[in-house]
Amino acid sequence: MANNNGNSNSGTMTQKGREALERFKMESASELGVNLKQGYNGDLTSREAGSIGGRMVQKMINSYKMQ
Repeated sequence: MANNNGNSNSGTMTQKGREALERFKMESASELGVNLKQGYNGDLTSREAGSIGGRMVQKMINSYKMQ
């Protein structure tokens, strides 16, 4: 079980990290033709949301392989 008493950085993300991840998500959605808006996107279908996440993972794997 994780210990969340503030002594560890695991599981925390900086503001810069959140912003970079948001840009990455928007870029991936754009490549797939899925229209994301800033903030809440609860009107997306499961297929659309899953395709964005899948595309992000695919790009991360390809980036890792190139290193």
